[in-house]
Amino acid sequence: MTTDEILFGVGLTFVLAVGSQIVASRVRVPALIILLPAGFVAGALTDDIHPDRLLGPAFQPLVSLAVALILYDAGLGLDLRRLQGRPRRTVVRLIVAGVVLSWASAALFAAPVLGMSGQAALMLGAILVVSGPTVVGPLLAFVRPAERPQRILTWEGSLVDPVGGILGALVYAAVLDDGHDRGFASRVGQFAVSVGVGLAGAAVGTALLWLLLARLRLGDVLATSAQVATVIAAAAACDMVRDDSGLIAAIVMGLAVVYLPGYDVPEERPFIETLVRLIIGLLFVSISSTVTPASLRHVVLPTLGLVAVLLLLARPLTVWLATLGAGMTRGERGFLAWMAPRGIVAAANASTFSAGLVAAGIGGASKILPVTFLVIAATVTLYGLTAVPVARRLGVTRSTRARPLLVGGDPWAIDLGRVLRSAGIEVLMWASSEEQRARIREAGLELAPGELLAAATGRGARLEAITAVLLLTDEDDFNALASTVLHRAGGVPVYRLGPRSREYGVVAPYGTGETLLAPDLTRLAVSQRYAQGARVVARRFDGPVPHEYDLLLLVRPGGRLAPADGGGRPTPRPDDIAVVIGPAQAG
Repeated sequence: MTTDEILFGVGLTFVLAVGSQIVASRVRVPALIILLPAGFVAGALTDDIHPDRLLGPAFQPLVSLAVALILYDAGLGLDLRRLQGRPRRTVVRLIVAGVVLSWASAALFAAPVLGMSGQAALMLGAILVVSGPTVVGPLLAFVRPAERPQRILTWEGSLVDPVGGILGALVYAAVLDDGHDRGFASRVGQFAVSVGVGLAGAAVGTALLWLLLARLRLGDVLATSAQVATVIAAAAACDMVRDDSGLIAAIVMGLAVVYLPGYDVPEERPFIETLVRLIIGLLFVSISSTVTPASLRHVVLPTLGLVAVLLLLARPLTVWLATLGAGMTRGERGFLAWMAPRGIVAAANASTFSAGLVAAGIGGASKILPVTFLVIAATVTLYGLTAVPVARRLGVTRSTRARPLLVGGDPWAIDLGRVLRSAGIEVLMWASSEEQRARIREAGLELAPGELLAAATGRGARLEAITAVLLLTDEDDFNALASTVLHRAGGVPVYRLGPRSREYGVVAPYGTGETLLAPDLTRLAVSQRYAQGARVVARRFDGPVPHEYDLLLLVRPGGRLAPADGGGRPTPRPDDIAVVIGPAQAG
């Protein structure tokens, strides 16, 4: 290739990888629905985008290391302390039963229907056992299911990938083993060795991360760079010893970092998250560009039959076995049975293993990559278009009603919680002092666990099902600082009381986030009015809010909240409930 051809190919790959994700975000569909056809069409129109031409033999090792980094990031978002009891057993069963049933059903179907040899069919089955956070995560964010099925699917998608990667490497080695019969026990031993290598690499990598992150206390930029370098080095070293054992090392390192003494995993990881998203786009565009239209000509209909077997037979049976005695509702089991997309690890394994099997003359090996491409495209498209209506039909979507988190334990804040609850809003409260927490309990309001605010501000899992955060403490600087952190994290709107003045406080005058009230009604003013006899009450008004009241929130029909922020007070509608602070005797 000439320099111009290389520059054109690299530039086009990046444009398609990022552009497809931008388009997907605008039309509100999973990015893979755009990435796969974009790469396929580009590969059909020009050879300059083909990764084998751009990178040559370096492409497959780079794919393996890129997937390792994706799994490490997925591991950072998982905390074993949040997966206990029945959900943990369900995840383990899903992985074990899913791998066995998906592998067996795909192999048994592929051999006669797709015209593959037994060896190629076994390889295809091993490739298709994986799911992955790159597809499950965006789909779940799109659907917003209930907490229990979301947690189970997230864990399953993250943990099954390294298992599938190791299985694929072992099957690949067995197929190319020149007919030597090593026996089942030997294969199990080889799998155990691969897992052992991955765990050993994870132990060394985690120790190095502890030194870099907890002992040396690197700054944010250097800490992120150190994590990327350590993960890639550990995964590369493991892969040099045993193929795909680096995937085990990567995800175990991600899981272990959460427990490092002296280091808190930040909730915001913008560099790693940006890098992972870019890698996902580049990988899907690059791999799908290697699939030619000619290779799809005779496999489309048989592959749709394979998809039906995997989705309508293997997956429901897997979920039925995994959820026996799990205490899940029929809707939750049904949603688990309808979520089994294939993602980047399947694509990476197909790209890696098919080339070697074709070179070895294995019958039907040339069909592995196009069939895998079609399975990924079909499952992602199907779930992307049907997951939301299926979740609604099964009753596992989260309620659209507001669920605000009120931070603060002053009497007026507790009264606000009571009033919102009387208006049909599910309220969650958090306070720092035990005295305030006791008052919240006495009021009969739901109290968030002690670590919830810490989780919200960057030291744990994201707040789940919270629709807004209202910072109502008597510390202006705390409110401003917390609003800044939560505002940067995105996700839910953050509101706070305005500071007592522009000159008072270190952080308060400059904090981000919307102020809950008009600028002239500050936190100090609310406390003073409350001390003088004003109370938080719920009212319905036919017209504008009377001057003796100050509007805090509107409860819209359906349980939606409209805070009265400094940008302009919303006008109450006839069906609205206005939450105001004003004279108690007027109510």
